[in-house]
Amino acid sequence: MTIQSKSTRTAEGHVAPPGTFAGFRTKDAPQDEDLYKCVHCGFCLSACPTYLETGLEAESPRGRIALMKAVREGRLEITKQVLGHWDMCLQCRACEVACPSGVPYGRLMEGTRAEVAAHIKRPLTERMGRAVGYRGVLANPGQLRMAGRAVRLYQRTPLRVIARGTGLLKILPGGLDHLDRTMPHIGNKFFVADGRVIPAIGARRARVAMLAGCVMTLMHSPALEAATRVLARNGVEVVLTAGQGCCGALNTHAGERESAREMARRNIDSFLAASPDAIIVASAGCGSTMKEYGDLLHSDTGYGEKAEKASKLTRDIHEFLASLPLIPPRAGASFESIKKAGTPATAPLRVTYQDACHLVSAQRIKNAPRDLLRAIPGVELVEMPESAICCGSAGTYSITQKEMSQRLGRRKAQNVLSVQPDVVATGNPGCALQLENYLRDLTAKDKTARKPQVRYVVELLDEAYLSEEETLYAQQAGGQDQ
Repeated sequence: MTIQSKSTRTAEGHVAPPGTFAGFRTKDAPQDEDLYKCVHCGFCLSACPTYLETGLEAESPRGRIALMKAVREGRLEITKQVLGHWDMCLQCRACEVACPSGVPYGRLMEGTRAEVAAHIKRPLTERMGRAVGYRGVLANPGQLRMAGRAVRLYQRTPLRVIARGTGLLKILPGGLDHLDRTMPHIGNKFFVADGRVIPAIGARRARVAMLAGCVMTLMHSPALEAATRVLARNGVEVVLTAGQGCCGALNTHAGERESAREMARRNIDSFLAASPDAIIVASAGCGSTMKEYGDLLHSDTGYGEKAEKASKLTRDIHEFLASLPLIPPRAGASFESIKKAGTPATAPLRVTYQDACHLVSAQRIKNAPRDLLRAIPGVELVEMPESAICCGSAGTYSITQKEMSQRLGRRKAQNVLSVQPDVVATGNPGCALQLENYLRDLTAKDKTARKPQVRYVVELLDEAYLSEEETLYAQQAGGQDQ
């Protein structure tokens, strides 16, 4: 561990004696003006999922900030134990909503994780995983699609049956058995941003560029297609700009800030070249990161101003549609394939909404998705308990912090089932995957429970619009027959 010979003075006047640990020292380190905003009042405790589960001070935002301060002041080294408390953080940012002092906790944690690389050498398997995943596959859309095809081949051939049947996945290291059980189903068709333009239906109200993203293009391409149709139906021209890629959210949260900056620059060039009125994002985590591109690239002389412009143009799709305002569907879909067996066709579709953390806490968007759901004829919105408590997905958290992710996933699934919905709607791919997995597990154990379908809000809107068109066509056809 590096030893610093000079003393270090902090914003509060604390001095680290000569010869003690160096503390934070990279350009991405948490800034004192952020770090010392925390007055340790404790309002964050009741909002923090890991504190609610463990009751441990070190697993709370206040406790983690105390560790950051101790390292900053040279009173504590970054040990594996300290790192473990930071790694347990979901970065859901619910604490920011609860904090009366305005502590930018998300920025503090991202800076801390970036700083860790200068102090601790992570295990070889983790370093390899970061190189292949964050700096390889996610950074290259072509490699991402190749990986998706490989996973799809594995899922749909005897390879998976053999791997499970022989117990090979349980023997091999790396938690492959858990990864196999929780990995997303890879669809038949990937969503590709190739420069195509989806024209507005009717009078054009706006022209937007839309992020395709990374994992969502592989596992939830129908939701992205639905998003383009819903936007078009509302008079919005959608440009799927070529050259874009992963937004960099996963990299940023993991402390891989240099690769995240490269991703941001590529997306900024791609989107701004289209001269859009807005940049639309259908994934909560991606939208949160892109709205903070200005912060990520603030010291980049070539991209600082462009990053600020892109951040200001970025809009979550629910936020954007609600502000247009939305053209509501005139006729509700029957949703017969979703409702419980035996439910009358005239009965409303019971929908509960799961607040994605980076939508409700990071972007402070709570009402817009609910307003869109209420605008769909035939939908009854029912609120679940703890809707804003993290589901435990949190990007790669379900892989790196499996036990806590499972606890939070089960907690969320139980809250969903408590209101007996036909559908649980969300606005983030990680949430959708986590909900799917743990609702499946809980309903498999309880034969009396029926697993609700997991849908994006835009998918329900899209289905309602398509039903409206079918109804209008049928009416026109009936008039012609007469």
